Amino acid sequence: MSEKKLEEGLLISPIRDGTVIDHITGGEALVVLRILGITGTTKETISVGTNVGSRISGKKDIVKISNRELSKEEVDRIALIAPNATINIIRDFRVFEKMKVEIPEKVEGFVCCPNPGCITNSNEPVESSFKTKKGGRLQCIYCDTIISDNIVDYII
Repeated sequence: MSEKKLEEGLLISPIRDGTVIDHITGGEALVVLRILGITGTTKETISVGTNVGSRISGKKDIVKISNRELSKEEVDRIALIAPNATINIIRDFRVFEKMKVEIPEKVEGFVCCPNPGCITNSNEPVESSFKTKKGGRLQCIYCDTIISDNIVDYII
């Protein structure tokens, strides 16, 4: 087989049913798995490609999850760390649905406020809530604390 054919071939096998998360920022695939709660002990069959060549972005990551479709909240989590990602729902080896992730205007319940004095970090029954700002920043609606770096560290 020629070298050109090898370069163009599939690096990760197709899946029958499940979800393909494509165009993840290079080096972030393992973070995506972490925020989805996928570990080596979960039942899903996972394929991961990191720093795969891409004509559009140079390098990208890709994650394939067999027999699982993502919820809206899971897609919103991914959007916070991989705003250029696409989600492909696969059924019987074919793309059934394809969508680009969109950063939500409001993020509720799955990001922890870094301010220890915030009401969401007390024993009060208050769910965290953030407005999304330009540049991928999050602003707590209760204490106005802004998360601009390492958002993944605050995802619950």
